[in-house]
Formats: sequence, C-alpha cells, structure tokens
Amino acid sequence: MPVTSVTSDAETLTLTVIADYLVTVERLWDAYADPRQIEKFWGPEGWPATFTRHDMAVGGRSEYWMTGPDGTRSRGWWRFRTVEPYRLIEVEDGFSGDDGEPNKSMPTMRMVFNFEKTAKGSRFTSVTHFPSIEAMDQLVKMGMMEGLKSALGQIDAVLADLVSFAASRATESQILSDTQVRVRRAIRGRFGDSYRYEWAAVDGSQRFGFEGELLESGPPHRAVTTERMIGVEGPAVTNLMTLVSVKEGTLLTIVMTYASREVRDMVLGTGMVDGMEQSYARLEREVLKAA
Repeated sequence: MPVTSVTSDAETLTLTVIADYLVTVERLWDAYADPRQIEKFWGPEGWPATFTRHDMAVGGRSEYWMTGPDGTRSRGWWRFRTVEPYRLIEVEDGFSGDDGEPNKSMPTMRMVFNFEKTAKGSRFTSVTHFPSIEAMDQLVKMGMMEGLKSALGQIDAVLADLVSFAASRATESQILSDTQVRVRRAIRGRFGDSYRYEWAAVDGSQRFGFEGELLESGPPHRAVTTERMIGVEGPAVTNLMTLVSVKEGTLLTIVMTYASREVRDMVLGTGMVDGMEQSYARLEREVLKAA
C-alpha cells in the first residue's frame, strides 16, 4: 500500500494524503496526464472512472464519472488552475449532475497535487482545501478520506504496467459511451505542429478528405472541431483533441462524439483507427526530422 499518511486539519480546512512510489516522478506524472491511466485508479476500489475530457493545461477541464458495482454513476469535474510538468497540478474539484453540469448543491474544493523525487522513487502529496467547515464535515462523512486512500492505493498496478501505456503503441480506440469514442496515440515530438484531413493516391486520384469548423481553440493544448467527410451527407462528428506533455513526448487524445451508436459503429468499422495510425506515424517522422 503506497499511502503513508492521511490527515485532516479543521483549522486550515485541509485534507492531506501522502503516498510514496518506487517509480520516477516522470512515470508518476504520466499516470495523471494520460486519461487511460488515471481512469484505472481515480476512484475508490470497485468504482472505476471514465474520463470523457482531460485537458491538463491551465484553464482546461476534466469531466468524468465513476461507476459503482451496481451500475450507479457518480460524476465529477476539474478545472486546471496550475500545471507545472513533473512538479505540481492545482485544480478546482466539484461534483456534476446526471446531465454533466456542475452540481451547485455540492461544495467545490481546491486540490493541489505535488510530485517530488525521493531516494527510492517519488512522493505524491494531495492537499484538498475545503470552502468551509460544514463542507469539510459533509465530504468527510461521505467517505472522502477512505475514498482517496483507496484510489491512490491502486496506482501501483498502473505504474507497473509498462506495456499497455508504452509510447511505442499504435493508435488505439476505446468506446466511452453509446455515442463517444476516444482515440489516443503518443507522438514523440513537440506541440504546435499542424495537420489536415486529406488524402490521395500518388498519382493524385482517389482523393478524399474531411471538412469541419473550429469550435474552440486553446493552443497549444486543446482544440474542438466538427468533422464531416467531404461529399457525404449526415451529421458531423465533434472531435475534442488534447495534447499533453508526457515523458516520451506528446500524448494526443481525441474524444469523438457521434450522433448515434449506429453511426459510431459504422465509422469504427471502416478501419478508421488503422488509417489514423498510418497518418500519425508519418506525422511523428516529420516532427522528429524537424526537431
């Protein structure tokens, strides 16, 4: 069990959890930066999380739900206030309703995650700041102390799994819901390069591509776009792309929201993920050439 200390202080309205791990700070940081990894421990044992958004940059947001043994969902969100790679993350932390919107009847907290190197590996310190003694009492009675201890105690298995989260893995997809798919690929390179959705054979034939609109832009970490295949009728897909710095380079994640489950399955059945891998592999080669 990596958790070494759990303490609450009614005077400062804080809850502090300290955990020590036998891995580098960089490896521990990656577990929080990668939505596939944080899902496996952010939540008490038996309550796995699903992150539909994880924009780990100042001003970015995370949105997730935890699923209990009976199928019950508990939703939450973060807003990132500070991100200092391999050292510090500060977020506003709150609850969401079934509609995904912030639950204003529940308190919002401030959480500060510190990462530091130790003689044997790394130390993680989480300090939760409550807005009032009433809010602190309410959340402690709901089991927050036990929940954090249980959650952080699950990280060892994630940190030890170097194969599933290796930067060398190809483009992968994960179904999040009936209408959402997340595609991820770690690209060894840097932020800021651009790409476009258009392809053609060497002789210029068989051209096809995609068109859409930029809905939101938060360079160099986040972009939200619509996407529609040129010449094909039907509703557009909404793509939320995030770029996060990890030890091996840049982790690219796209959450795709389709109009229906049928459309989602039809698109996945086209071999989309394999095609994306070919494009990202070429992008990675170009990025490394320019580095």
